[in-house]
Amino acid sequence: MSSATDAALLRPLAPTRTPRRLLGPGWPLSVLFIGFPLWWALGLAQVIFFAMALAMAVILRRQGSLLVPRGFTPWLLFLVWMCAGALLFHATAPGTVPGGGIGRLANFSVWALWYVTATVAMLYVANTAREVPTQRVVRLLAYMFVVTTTFGVLAVIAPTLEFESPVEAVLPQSLVSTNFVRTLVHPSLSSSSDFLGYVQPRPTAPFPYSNAWGNNLALYLPFFVLAWFGRGAGWRRPVGVVVLAAAIFPITFSLNRGLWLSLALAAVYAAVRLAVNGRGRALQALTAAVVVGGIAFVSSPLYDTLQLRVETPHSNDRRAGTAQTVIATTAAGSPLVGYGTTRTMQGSFSSLAGGETESCHQCAAPPLGTQGFMWRLVLTTGFVGTLLCLSFFVVQFLRRARGPDPLDVTTCTVLLVAVLCFFVYDSLGSAMFTVMIAVGLMARADLPDVSHREVAT
Repeated sequence: MSSATDAALLRPLAPTRTPRRLLGPGWPLSVLFIGFPLWWALGLAQVIFFAMALAMAVILRRQGSLLVPRGFTPWLLFLVWMCAGALLFHATAPGTVPGGGIGRLANFSVWALWYVTATVAMLYVANTAREVPTQRVVRLLAYMFVVTTTFGVLAVIAPTLEFESPVEAVLPQSLVSTNFVRTLVHPSLSSSSDFLGYVQPRPTAPFPYSNAWGNNLALYLPFFVLAWFGRGAGWRRPVGVVVLAAAIFPITFSLNRGLWLSLALAAVYAAVRLAVNGRGRALQALTAAVVVGGIAFVSSPLYDTLQLRVETPHSNDRRAGTAQTVIATTAAGSPLVGYGTTRTMQGSFSSLAGGETESCHQCAAPPLGTQGFMWRLVLTTGFVGTLLCLSFFVVQFLRRARGPDPLDVTTCTVLLVAVLCFFVYDSLGSAMFTVMIAVGLMARADLPDVSHREVAT
């Protein structure tokens, strides 16, 4: 054997390097939220939730055993109960238009997929505490508040901005021409309403509807406050003041009374929790911000818009009529499991012969099961399904209601705001996704060797 060969054999082997993964831990959440403006521009703002939930499910499958939150049983039973609604596609609810077929199947499938997607997100967050720090999850949701606010400000400045997305360009024209599909894939900054007596643009982007914008903003705000104003926020704190000040404009022009009520409830609840937990300085800061901000707001022209909106109920009768009809219809026809999907009323609330006309688009009753997630729950899953769903969120809230950690206050605030929004917003979508992430963060407190006190306190 040659000396060169001997030297090669005696040469120490170089240490092997562990190959770095292209995407780090928690990448589905990062791809979803950090890239959300891009997904909106591409026309993929809704599809991306399903795609990332699928990635999360694959990761959880490889991980093996799963941690589920305490009190998870009501939600699991709710999912099973919800699926029973598939047996009632062809059932005719009292006072509704007969029908069935592919339309109702598609409706049921899409909303059932949203339930599954939100559940996967919750399980993913609960089971990746060691790989994905709580602080990172909170900051991603706080970032979404900044994104939503930025789009809201842009909607105030350039309300008519819209364009054709790549997805919209490749879809069949027959599909894009339907209002529902076009709203999901056609990027636009705002929608217009004239119920104040003049045309008022309302922020929508990066979500399909103005109510969805308000619903999501209200749920992102507690995470933003925690991440940008807590201890260790650093440069974020002074910038956060600017972001909150800028948010006042789209919040006001959104005309979303549900959003306004949600923000008031969040402020009151947070103040009470801070007082109980003995966080005097944080309570003083919150009180000062509310007082100073309130005085500045009342002194500005924005107050006139808010006052006019309050004095113009507009949708109160439609919402009340929908809620009453849903409860009566479900109680009379299928109180246990509901009807699986939404239903179209015969006529209007006032007459069987009523309906939409050229001069009165509001004369038509909205589909039963809309105008609020609560009424969707009742109509599609019955009173039993509604009880199971709500009991899950109540149990999660009560489990952390006395927790002293700032994250406890944040997540409980999110759940409280979410339930309030259930009565006025169709929350099954991106909003429910956020709510279930909050539940997943709550579940991390049950891990003995993982503390969620890493979040700024």
